Amino acid sequence: DSGAAPARYVLGVDVGSTVVKCHVYDRAAAVRGSSCRKVESLYPHPGWVELDPEVLWSQFIGVIKEAVQAAGLHMRQIAGLGISTQRGTFITWHKKTGKPFHNFISWQDLRSAELVNSWNKSLLLKAIHVIFTVLHFLTGSDRYLAPSFLTFSTHQTSMKLSWVFKNIHEAEEAAKKNNCCFGTVDTWLLYRLTKGSVYATDYSNASSTGIFEPFMKCWSPTLCNLLSIPMSIFPSVKDTSFNFGSTDSEIFGIPIPIMAVVADQQSAMFGECCFRLGDVKLTMGTGGFWNVNTGEHLFASWGSLYPLIGWKIGEEVVYLTEGSISDIGTAIKWAQDIELFTNVDETAEMAQSIADSQGVCFIPGLQVSGDDPYLCASFMGLKPSANRNHLVRAILESVAFRNKLLYDIIVKNVHIPLQTIRADGGVSNNSFVMQMTSDLINKKIEKPANADMSSLGAAFLAGLASGFWTDKKQLKKLRRIEAVFEPQKDSEEYRPAMDAWLQAVKHSPHW
Repeated sequence: DSGAAPARYVLGVDVGSTVVKCHVYDRAAAVRGSSCRKVESLYPHPGWVELDPEVLWSQFIGVIKEAVQAAGLHMRQIAGLGISTQRGTFITWHKKTGKPFHNFISWQDLRSAELVNSWNKSLLLKAIHVIFTVLHFLTGSDRYLAPSFLTFSTHQTSMKLSWVFKNIHEAEEAAKKNNCCFGTVDTWLLYRLTKGSVYATDYSNASSTGIFEPFMKCWSPTLCNLLSIPMSIFPSVKDTSFNFGSTDSEIFGIPIPIMAVVADQQSAMFGECCFRLGDVKLTMGTGGFWNVNTGEHLFASWGSLYPLIGWKIGEEVVYLTEGSISDIGTAIKWAQDIELFTNVDETAEMAQSIADSQGVCFIPGLQVSGDDPYLCASFMGLKPSANRNHLVRAILESVAFRNKLLYDIIVKNVHIPLQTIRADGGVSNNSFVMQMTSDLINKKIEKPANADMSSLGAAFLAGLASGFWTDKKQLKKLRRIEAVFEPQKDSEEYRPAMDAWLQAVKHSPHW
């Protein structure tokens, strides 16, 4: 075939916690071909969660080839590749040999739980809070804001990275000689795709590690000093929608331009076209994530909210505030594994078939704030008359209740009028959870036709960088809404059930 076919498609790849997916999109943002593979997590010790870098690499390359093939296309027709990745999962490797010092350490990994707890209770951290609060008060400069409310969580990279330099001798030695590279999933994929010639990340991924100062837009020297993390290990940080270079031609037969790198929640936000101040995205997948577009304002983290960079495109930097809920999809998947139901699609009907859960409460593994990493999932209030419908309803209700708790925290702390709420992720296909959440928060919620928003967002960002799409206005026109959930019941009707659930939650910590 001598005539080169014009590049009429973009790829969006989403490397999530449970699956790696690739979608091929045309100019109308319609999916022309897809491929999906399951991510295999490794559990070498209790509480440890890792990924094998070689397996992840082969899955990543595999889904791209399969999706392009499924679309009946040739690699030459691809205008660009956008990569969205799970956040906070990282690896370190040797700069000269490219050999990893350890497996990817997942954001779900709890090896730093003891460290996190002792740091958060430490006098040193309290002193830091006081010093930076005073500095912020005296100078009015926002650069002192981030350290003034610094707390650590097991999801963040910072403590686990500190763990690596305390426990993996080779990494520590290499860092002393400036030979240690650190990367989140995106950085490592970029490095591999370009055979080591591109070593970079983007602002959305960097700000999700907890080692990056979102306001100053740089890796945090304060934090690195505090945790003995060498500053020499970090990649350079680029715009989210940006020409990162091309894939090595040996990989796909021809070079493919890598036009966007973005963190998955920020990507879903972009895919949902939450471009306005106060736009809200609710992702319900493995975990649950509420994100609010706070424009150019960086909100300090209060309670369980966390400030992030949404994306940087040229001069434009958009900040988000995020609240998260652990273990949403996980609990539903478990209920399926023990055969409470056969197909996820039945769960909404099962829950709707009964008036209430008969007082059965499901306590998920982690609360909204994730204060207690040792909290265990459990059912409370079981009676002889409870059947599988009641158990399923209790699990789904716990998702809606946690959505309500987090929504209230956002309303209280983010002083921006909230606009449209747009939901995505696998659990957003559950009409029971969606309706109950809408009732509880008394807001309408839109659900898009395509629930895979992270890959769409990555494709949108790549398409903007490659001129495939012209601007955000054009992207907004491509949005397809499948359903809108409007409040139908007064939230007071749920009060007894929610109060019972909150009581149950109170009785379950420190297991």
